[in-house]
Amino acid sequence: MNRRYPELEVRGNYRQMGRQQGEAAREQIRAYAAINLERISKSVPVSHGEAVAIGRACLPYVERYSPHLLEELRGMEEGAGVSLDDLMLMQTRNQMHTAGDAGCTSFAMAAGANRSGHALVGQNWDNDPALDPFTIVLTRRPTDAPATMTLTQAGLIAYMGLNDRGIGICMNTLPAPGRRAGVPHYFVLRCIFETDGIAAAAAAVRRAERVIPNNLILATPEGPANFEITIDDLHILRDDRRLVHTNHCLHQDLRPINDLYPELIQSRPRKARIERAFAEEDRAISLESIKRVLRDHEDYPRSICRHANDHPTNGYWVSVFSVIIEADSGRMHVSRGNPCTAPYETYQLN
Repeated sequence: MNRRYPELEVRGNYRQMGRQQGEAAREQIRAYAAINLERISKSVPVSHGEAVAIGRACLPYVERYSPHLLEELRGMEEGAGVSLDDLMLMQTRNQMHTAGDAGCTSFAMAAGANRSGHALVGQNWDNDPALDPFTIVLTRRPTDAPATMTLTQAGLIAYMGLNDRGIGICMNTLPAPGRRAGVPHYFVLRCIFETDGIAAAAAAVRRAERVIPNNLILATPEGPANFEITIDDLHILRDDRRLVHTNHCLHQDLRPINDLYPELIQSRPRKARIERAFAEEDRAISLESIKRVLRDHEDYPRSICRHANDHPTNGYWVSVFSVIIEADSGRMHVSRGNPCTAPYETYQLN
């Protein structure tokens, strides 16, 4: 397997960018569409009719919230020859899981809190390894919005990454109440990439009629920030140096929600471990020491660097990739596979 992900750059208006993605990544988008529902059903049974109905119910919300992004999907539909129903199923896949579609251990760090001198955000992405063949590094250069570079599955409207305004974003599943129809999370994420600071990013979240909860952790020009997003509210956590997050609510107003849901893939032990690991590094933290933290195997195989195990529902989830984003310099360092065995490759938004 090539240790670098395929790279694709598109530019122009939103319809043009969608068409370019569809044409250049046609094989990946079609293959992803072909197995998407099957992979979802490994965790929760859902029929094709149910899945299509969810996507169609969300379309009016998307049209109100971000019509330009719906234009991009229609361009992908034209370029890849994949139906809008299948493309919406990609955007809504995490709405069909009772606990989201991934685990993940993440952090954000101020430029002055590490030796690189850059504002950092990163994570291990714990998910289904069958998604690797459809994962790409996608650069978008729209005519009227910030340029972005995302580490994403082909066909998604957004995923983790950075923009050219110093915003870097990683994300974690946050078990909390959801609803059937609303703005799918990836459209909200994409609109945050169109901003340049914490207040504007928060406004992009708040104006959406959200359908699921999610956690976003950000590197920004104003320092680290963590958004715990529910369908009804947004709680922001701040720190001058460093934030970490796994898969449970941390804000005091949201902690009662944790008692309503089973703990997702050892969320609390992973959070405690990454906090200890960073504390051991303290002010000597560098990119190399962050990589060591993300390779950590305490409690293996249910570790920060996660490996397959015997859990009946999500034991096949592993750290499919690891990413460290230098938000203020437009760089991503990415391991294609578990970071304990795969090297980090660097991608640059020029």
